[in-house]
Amino acid sequence: MSTFNRVAIVGGTHGNEFSGIYLLKKWQASPALIHRDSFETETLFANPNAYRDNKRYLDCDLNRQFIPADLANPELSNYEQSRAKVINAQLGPKGNARTDLVIDLHNTTSNMGPTLILLKCDAFNTQLAAYVASKMDNAVILFEDQCTIEEHYFLCSIAEQGIIIEVGPQPQSVIRQDVLEWMDNMTTHILDFVELFNTDTVPELPATVSAYRYEETLKLPEDENGERIGMVHKNVQDADFTPLHNGDPIFTLFDGSEVHWEGDYEAYPHFINEAAYYDNNLAMSLGKKVSIDVIR
Repeated sequence: MSTFNRVAIVGGTHGNEFSGIYLLKKWQASPALIHRDSFETETLFANPNAYRDNKRYLDCDLNRQFIPADLANPELSNYEQSRAKVINAQLGPKGNARTDLVIDLHNTTSNMGPTLILLKCDAFNTQLAAYVASKMDNAVILFEDQCTIEEHYFLCSIAEQGIIIEVGPQPQSVIRQDVLEWMDNMTTHILDFVELFNTDTVPELPATVSAYRYEETLKLPEDENGERIGMVHKNVQDADFTPLHNGDPIFTLFDGSEVHWEGDYEAYPHFINEAAYYDNNLAMSLGKKVSIDVIR
């Protein structure tokens, strides 16, 4: 892709993640803030009914509905499944989208700071990662490029290029000024970079950028009946992107005993104890720290 013509900023994919929703209101009232000369920028409030009801979702997670087969399946027709089809028609369709880049705004209850999640490791994304890292000292770069864009089920995978901004810690249905400002600043830097990319004026960037790459997801301890029998260890809680080594305690069972990490690599937990993931009993994601070559 040589240039980006249309960029969509999406907020409220989850109805109780408020930063993106209130930023959309701000930008809709002052569209000049997200205007750039070389491309069109539009905004989309993805899940207004979940926001109305102060829930993450009504029937199912909207951000897991964008596999092509699901989008093409008329029998998948609950609220979020139907909403996904509407959004795909508006921004896509996936595989031949009219939108070149989707920026999807999310909050997490985990202590992840301002995290830029990238689904590809190509020239645009590696340069973007280096640029954002140069503009925000506390920015975290996380690659979730373990599958193709087509195979991803995220909303932002509608477009050829999709980005998730994930900022926390922020409780559900709450607004925090620091978190909202981090999201606002990161979005601004992304739009600025797209303008630079389009006009072939990207500044000199470092040859590599420090990042993390998703490896696996861990579940909370369960018994044979699937009942939760433990919790995230206090030494791990709030320590997102802090290294975890083989033998480190990772869970504490309710009987007081500990479960230790048995891994063959240095792991970097993130999405630690994310409240929204309790419906699937997920404890955290693990990644590896990597040095990514910036492709020019």
